[in-house]
Amino acid sequence: MTGTFLGMPPFPEAARAATADAQLRHNLRAATHTIRDKRAEAVGELDDWTRLRAAGKAVKDRTLRHLDYYLEQLEASVTAAGGQVHWAADAAEANRIVTDLVRATGERELVKVKSMATQEIGLNEALEAAGITAYETDLAELIVQLGDDLPSHILVPAIHRNRSEIREIFLREMAAWGTAAPDGLTDDPRALAEAARVHLREKFMSTRVAVSGANFAVAETGTLVVLESEGNGRMCLTLPETLISVVGIEKTVPTWADLDIFLQTLPRSSTGERMNPYTSTWTGVTPGDGPQEFHLVLLDNGRSDVLADEVGRQALRCIRCSACLNICPVYERTGGHAYGSVYPGPIGAILTPQLKGTGGELEASLPYASSLCGACYEVCPVAIDIPEALVHLREEVASSGGAGHRAEKAAMAAAGWVLGDDRRLGFAQRAAASARSLLPRHLPGPAGGWTDTRDLPDIPEESFRRWWRSRDKEKRQRP
Repeated sequence: MTGTFLGMPPFPEAARAATADAQLRHNLRAATHTIRDKRAEAVGELDDWTRLRAAGKAVKDRTLRHLDYYLEQLEASVTAAGGQVHWAADAAEANRIVTDLVRATGERELVKVKSMATQEIGLNEALEAAGITAYETDLAELIVQLGDDLPSHILVPAIHRNRSEIREIFLREMAAWGTAAPDGLTDDPRALAEAARVHLREKFMSTRVAVSGANFAVAETGTLVVLESEGNGRMCLTLPETLISVVGIEKTVPTWADLDIFLQTLPRSSTGERMNPYTSTWTGVTPGDGPQEFHLVLLDNGRSDVLADEVGRQALRCIRCSACLNICPVYERTGGHAYGSVYPGPIGAILTPQLKGTGGELEASLPYASSLCGACYEVCPVAIDIPEALVHLREEVASSGGAGHRAEKAAMAAAGWVLGDDRRLGFAQRAAASARSLLPRHLPGPAGGWTDTRDLPDIPEESFRRWWRSRDKEKRQRP
């Protein structure tokens, strides 16, 4: 069983441990730089990338404004195509729905397509508690599951592992889950991929239930779409008799014409490819072809609350490409585990606090897990202004309380009082100039965290305002 993120420490504490791991930093730097370079090359091929980006943003914004209408249209389309739609208000309800659906088949095993939504709700753990085993089939997710690990990247969950580590995991764990890794397995990527292929083939051929997520859900036809690179997802979507798809309500797009935009931008932003090797679509059920029972579980789990936030709702545009992770200098040094959530990196720093609230210590720390450099906004294919959302969430955290934030709020109020009156400001400047030789180079107490990495600016002997008045006076006195 893969562990959960419950009980993870706040970001500063987790980041401190992660940055001390030289091997982790090496793995992350090599992987993220490779992906970002491929993305830049693929995006550079398109003369209309800026227009595509703006079009994707517009489609997402329009859909979110009228999400109630499009969700009802999606439900009607899926039902008309022979599928069944279930509505889940939160993680507990979604897990209960899926568990009951699997139990109704009489099966105790299922295969899974890589899915952020099912990780978000802890579906694997809920199924295990009900005596049902879920087998991850995405190669990176398989590595995480076999290693009893946690995902650390949206696109490449095992990005923190190198080939040697993966080989050891396969040799040590595969036999307990099914077909064992071959003796003499090397860390050559082709050998590792072949070991995974043989291991998974048994599951594909014998398992009758599959669970998936979806990258998009087309409202006008009830079609769901998954983009992937290995073909394992397609095996899950076509071979089992029952298919259950858990999909966040924000994944809805109105039409196939709208989908066309994202089929151009998502592959380039995620894997640096013109198109994904496998783009699978399914609409309801077709007698004699593919799964004969299809269930769509539409997941809210806090998304309606995010939708109500005028600044924060832009996070729901996210198409899970991970471009913001690959460009982020903070993520590159800390990795995904430091974010304590299935959604790491810049998008996780705004999405997790909104879905879960900022009341927890971990969630309250995430909006500060950024240098606000803006690189994430520049590469986002749907133009999510992550720095704007981070500042918005920082304001929310600071306003909600906590000793440190109360002190910060009091300090800002005091600064506002001084800066709001020219006489008070002048007095403060004169007092500071008089005491300039007495000021310490390092501040005591909690403020020491600031001066440990920064130099206090020198206070001038004379303020600009005082100098300006002296200058005017001299001009008037000249003959």
